Amino acid sequence: MTTGLVEIADVRKSFGAHEVLKGVSLTVQPGEVVVILGPSGSGKSTLLRTINHLERVDGGFVAIDGELVGYRPARGRLHELREHEVLRQRAEIGFVFQAFNLFPHLTALENVAEAPVYAQRRPKAEARAKGLELLGRVGLAERAEAYPRQLSGGQQQRVAIARALALDPKVVLFDEPTSALDPELVSEVLDVIRDLASSGTTLIVVTHELGFARDVADRVVFMDDGAIVEEGTPAQIFGAPREERTRAFLSKVIEPTFQI
Repeated sequence: MTTGLVEIADVRKSFGAHEVLKGVSLTVQPGEVVVILGPSGSGKSTLLRTINHLERVDGGFVAIDGELVGYRPARGRLHELREHEVLRQRAEIGFVFQAFNLFPHLTALENVAEAPVYAQRRPKAEARAKGLELLGRVGLAERAEAYPRQLSGGQQQRVAIARALALDPKVVLFDEPTSALDPELVSEVLDVIRDLASSGTTLIVVTHELGFARDVADRVVFMDDGAIVEEGTPAQIFGAPREERTRAFLSKVIEPTFQI
């Protein structure tokens, strides 16, 4: 069965008087790779965090394969799920953060194997075997017993990707996965995401890596000021953007060899 349909419907989110998301709607098909671009403060990361209910929505809803995330309908209203129910849903939504967020006292393998044991009650031996397989997939099988402090930033982020895959998620979210890396380490992380994109997993990636977006995305979404301004294929967004705000953004950040 194909899984990983993401439906974001009129999602609104405010922090105090500041409205960060202004009625965002977006549907991501199973197996689709969607890259979200936009200036800092446009709401990209907040949108990602609403998908797995790290941020509660103030309006609208998010659903994965038809199941509301974080809420259940009753008597014409939405009621927030209990924490253990939210955790069950989050196990189906992998999240790779900017800053790795590895446990410093655990080895690479322990970081990857911990969630299946505690969140899904898998046997430790099974979780370790799956963890070794995933570390091999991201090119780090030989560093399984290394601690985060013994790994480069790129290696730590690759461990974080393996950890996100350990629960067999329907969807994987990436929030600026290369922004904390030295430039020479960016490609090793992007190569892992490229491989993952070809596997049929639904991916939503917030990034400023335009070359990656051009090569890998099925669809590019441009956000600004809490709203989706424009979306389309990489060829359309990078080659012939329709909206002035999109053109203005790309003119500031795009490589000189690209034409707008």
